[in-house]
Amino acid sequence: MTIFNAERAKTKNRNMNAKVFFDPDGGVDIARYDVMSHRDIFELARKMRGQFWVPSEVSTNKDAIDFKNLSVIEQHIFTSNLKRQILLDSVQGRAPTEALSRWVGVPELETAIIWWTAMEQVHNESYSHIIDGVYSSSQEVFDTVCDIDEIVECSESITKYYDELIRYSNLYQVAQDYPEYGIKVDLYHLKKLLWLCLHAINALEGIRFYVSFACSWAFAENKLMEGNAKIIKLIARDENLHLALTQKLIKTTLINDDPDFKKIREETLDECNKIMDIAIQEEKDWAKYVFANGSMLGMNENIMASYVDYIGSERKRAINLSPVKNAPKRNPLPWTLKWVKSASVQNAPQETEIDDYEIGGYKLDLTKDTFADIEL
Repeated sequence: MTIFNAERAKTKNRNMNAKVFFDPDGGVDIARYDVMSHRDIFELARKMRGQFWVPSEVSTNKDAIDFKNLSVIEQHIFTSNLKRQILLDSVQGRAPTEALSRWVGVPELETAIIWWTAMEQVHNESYSHIIDGVYSSSQEVFDTVCDIDEIVECSESITKYYDELIRYSNLYQVAQDYPEYGIKVDLYHLKKLLWLCLHAINALEGIRFYVSFACSWAFAENKLMEGNAKIIKLIARDENLHLALTQKLIKTTLINDDPDFKKIREETLDECNKIMDIAIQEEKDWAKYVFANGSMLGMNENIMASYVDYIGSERKRAINLSPVKNAPKRNPLPWTLKWVKSASVQNAPQETEIDDYEIGGYKLDLTKDTFADIEL
């Protein structure tokens, strides 16, 4: 494996003919964007770049006062959700690049993964920004993230598919570079591991954050912890682009690009449904943990479980998997949509900080078509 192959790069129209993953001629050489075979993926990468933001631009000064006035139950809900998000984005801050990038064949997807990783790093920094503004000691939050069994269980479900893909990728690469070792590997099996990993990523981006998101926005609906809610809104907006990318790869791009993935889709249908179902159940288990000591602001375990079933069912439908049985047909928390759709959040200037301003060189006043290609 080489980071650049000059002879291979001389091939005319190579970008247009390369496969998205596992191109037989190797990975990306010339990073060119004048011609491309998957412009829709590049447009997602451009949206990611255009949405770049910096945590320090969102004030959490009022949150410190609000937090002290929360009940013990509400403080538990807020802190627990923050801990879980720290773990989820710690995984996503490194895993997509480590697991996926080495097999990418087109520069537009390579660019999307680079911006995806950069956005996840912003999310990681944002949690430190929130914690520094709210808590007297950041150490007591970070050092206890893995003390919660439900968080550890969630991490194991996520990393299982990343780890299996990375381990076999390493083995496959050694076999290719050193055939004299006689290591037996199978490209088809490697493709299957990538397919399953993409489903695990899709479940993470589309399901595993939503109890935490809804709780954060519920606080803000009551004019509490608004700085945190604003950051969570920006994170949710980013995650929707990552979700759109994984949905696109699973539903159409890989199937159209490589006939092996059509066969793999049928062979792994049950396991892919299981990946999503486990994510849904673990998110409901998380709601049970969060609300174990009591409810908040009209929200409780039952309401949240219904919301997770709804979100999970919609995510499964979006990639042609079986919907959740008896899932609500309508969003049980319809008010959350205005937080997902940033442009619809309207604030009086005297009430809370306005977020319709320049961040990272781009305005955040999104149009109605910004997320047109995302299936919620």
